[in-house]
Amino acid sequence: MKLNGRVVDLSERQVMTIINVTEDSFYDGSRTFTADEIERRAASAVEAGASIFDVGGYSSRPGADDVPMEEEWRRVDRGIAAVRRVAGDMPVSVDTFRGEVARRAVENFGDIIINDISAGEIDPSIVDVAARCGVPYIAMHMRGTPRTMQSMTGYEGGIVDAVYGYFEQRCAFLRERGVENIVLDPGFGFAKDLQQNYELMAGLHRICAMGYPVLVGVSRKSMIYRLTGATPAEALAGTAALNWEALRQGASILRVHDTREAADVVKMFGLYRTYCSAE
Repeated sequence: MKLNGRVVDLSERQVMTIINVTEDSFYDGSRTFTADEIERRAASAVEAGASIFDVGGYSSRPGADDVPMEEEWRRVDRGIAAVRRVAGDMPVSVDTFRGEVARRAVENFGDIIINDISAGEIDPSIVDVAARCGVPYIAMHMRGTPRTMQSMTGYEGGIVDAVYGYFEQRCAFLRERGVENIVLDPGFGFAKDLQQNYELMAGLHRICAMGYPVLVGVSRKSMIYRLTGATPAEALAGTAALNWEALRQGASILRVHDTREAADVVKMFGLYRTYCSAE
């Protein structure tokens, strides 16, 4: 993945730390609204092993309320500026589906990864921003919007086939529009029910074999805590288990709330993989 004039080697698994500049994200442990809170979280994540930051100002939890564009930008601006003060030139992505927010982020902070939960379907102008600015673009599979997505879980055939087919079409479109650095996010928890999330995890290797880096974000999601009868605060063990499986199937980036635990999983998997290769 090319960024800031250098190549981020995604053969080395990356830990992307979530910075939610929101007051309503589903996991309250990730909410950091003031500049001081963001700086403290970023500094702690650097020490714990983060390699990428993901800054968002619009909660994408199911049923989330809309946030006006200018308010989203104020949050993103505050978040990226705080991360830059602490983490210098570490890669940063902006978690937005709005082209204007992405454009301002790139213009104000240089090369920024665009992380779009809608793969350009909500606001197609974001694709042109990624192409024109030549920045990496994370395209996620979702139907509808955060408010409507969980009413849109009906798929003909299996969920893996649906996500695979979607990415085939969407990546062709993105390349035609000039986007060169594409990362895929299967969208766990987005327009997928509990069973579909696990079916997708079991078939993740097919998405990883498409020729693009794959980001997996399962951190503390309902596919864990609803199955175990817990809460998001009690879903760390399940997150670690699914992160290991995602790495085993070929994921390149883990998007997480808990940096140290994810970094530990990456280290353990790295050593484990050397012995698998030796066999």
